[in-house]
Amino acid sequence: MSSIPRPECRIGVMFDCDREPEELVGFAQALDVLRVDDFWLVEDLGWGGAIASAAAVLASTQRLRVGIGIVPAPLRNPALLAMEAATLARLYPGRFVTGIGHGVSEWMAQVGASTPQKLALLEETIRAVRSLLRGGPVTLDGRAVHLRDVQLWHPPAEPPAILAGVVRPRSLELSGRVADGTIVAEGHGPREVAAALAHIDKGRAAPGAPARHELTVFTYLCADDDAARVRAATDRIVATQAAWLGVEPADVFVIAGPAATAAKAVRTLWDAGAQTVVLRPLGDDRLGQVRAVLAALDSPAEGA
Repeated sequence: MSSIPRPECRIGVMFDCDREPEELVGFAQALDVLRVDDFWLVEDLGWGGAIASAAAVLASTQRLRVGIGIVPAPLRNPALLAMEAATLARLYPGRFVTGIGHGVSEWMAQVGASTPQKLALLEETIRAVRSLLRGGPVTLDGRAVHLRDVQLWHPPAEPPAILAGVVRPRSLELSGRVADGTIVAEGHGPREVAAALAHIDKGRAAPGAPARHELTVFTYLCADDDAARVRAATDRIVATQAAWLGVEPADVFVIAGPAATAAKAVRTLWDAGAQTVVLRPLGDDRLGQVRAVLAALDSPAEGA
């Protein structure tokens, strides 16, 4: 059993990058009045900028925690990322969190940001950002990150959590060693979540590892009673994710089917160790799908 404490079971919803930026605020405000804990944004190459999007959502909502899943370390100097995170954390205490990851290799190559030192870059970036957010000063002459006597003038009183968005065993262990939490990518079901926790816990056993660690799991959602509509909405993205993960499409975990079935699948991820399950709706009426799953989670039959 994992050593990560799980004091509550949280629900988040992702604003997919294929949606137009003009939809962002209205979608977030609709979720702000529902029983949704988190609102997650994507930073994929060529789509919307995550820091600007997070600021817009935070300014237009009252209670949602806003997360970025994920910022590519090769694209973000740690000093600048800490400055951005500190500003949002001071303006909206307790409502901002960001994930940092390796970045998709092909995209990093497109912008000249590829690096052979992926693990070192991620670890040093997370260490530097966390230290800066806690007041610094930071001097680091690492393998990939180089900072000399850098300090924030306005560090937040409540530093935001820094999560690692990672997949492979060595990166998961790295996350447990240096990050405040881990983001598990779409397509991973309860069995993979449990396996990821085993690697994370190896890292958490290292001296100096953060005391708390939050596990957040992203998952595709298609809450629909019609099997043909579910297939139409999920087939392409499942095939794409299977290729990225290096697995067969049948092995990609998707929460799909009637709302009651979807709610039970959410609970399997909580039971496997996830603290926050972030729904990534596919297909039509994405807000309606979220509402239906929330209602099913709240129903006495589902909770029994």
